[in-house]
Amino acid sequence: MSEAATRPAEEDSTEAEPSPNDDRTARIEVLREENQRLREEYARARRTQYRRTALALAAVGLVAALGGALFPNSRTVLFALGGTGLFAAALTYYLTPEQFVSATVGEGVYSAFATTEAALVDELGLQDDRVYLPGPETVEGSSVRLFVPQNADYRLPEPMALGSVFVVDDEAARGVSLHPSGGPLFEEFRRALSTELPGDADRLADRLTDGLVEEFELVRSTTRDVSGTPDGEGSVTIGIDGSAYGAVDRIDHPVASFLGVGFAEGLDRAVSVTARSVDDDRADYLVTCSWDD
Repeated sequence: MSEAATRPAEEDSTEAEPSPNDDRTARIEVLREENQRLREEYARARRTQYRRTALALAAVGLVAALGGALFPNSRTVLFALGGTGLFAAALTYYLTPEQFVSATVGEGVYSAFATTEAALVDELGLQDDRVYLPGPETVEGSSVRLFVPQNADYRLPEPMALGSVFVVDDEAARGVSLHPSGGPLFEEFRRALSTELPGDADRLADRLTDGLVEEFELVRSTTRDVSGTPDGEGSVTIGIDGSAYGAVDRIDHPVASFLGVGFAEGLDRAVSVTARSVDDDRADYLVTCSWDD
């Protein structure tokens, strides 16, 4: 009798125990909620940082304006400083980004395109060369295209031929023409410039590497070596440390692509780009951009 009485109780106890699947589901849900909370906290912290900067600029502007009222001899300079500070404060406050995209999200999006492009190149039997060259003129946006040749001993296609994805008109210039990932980045970079884009490789390398580090924060730091001849033939090798989008030696990586597009636009000629990983204290990858007449 005692056996029969205790068996149902044991069965009930067994049924009440949560299954491993239920426990795993609960943990995933907790992690999902925690990730969402962290993303919201991060976005809130960034907005707070922008708004504090706006308040600081406004304070500087007000102090300068009051100083202009109190010190007539320096009124012009102080009023100009005050107006600049208040204007910068307004811009910073009202243009504060409402949404922030993490580097892992951007890297994931790029990886999908890189996988597709690599498969396309492999299935068509194309070469490993990556050439960024000016294509057909466009109303807006960069005209530079990424050309991947079919033949080892290839000839560069005419600019108008780059308007099609498959370049097939000339046997020696066959390949594919792709819109580079660095095109939109370069256009954003060019809009932010206060002067014309430099036409020599040395100063152009300085501007482009500053853009990677300071403006887009795509890399932690860069080192560079420029070599060439007075007539413009030469190459630039740039060391990349701390890429936000992972391995730089993949096809049309945003870092290498931005450099390729930038040199092609600035020098107005075809630029071959190669990227390789290195074991160095100063850099994880080396990106070499080379050109000739």
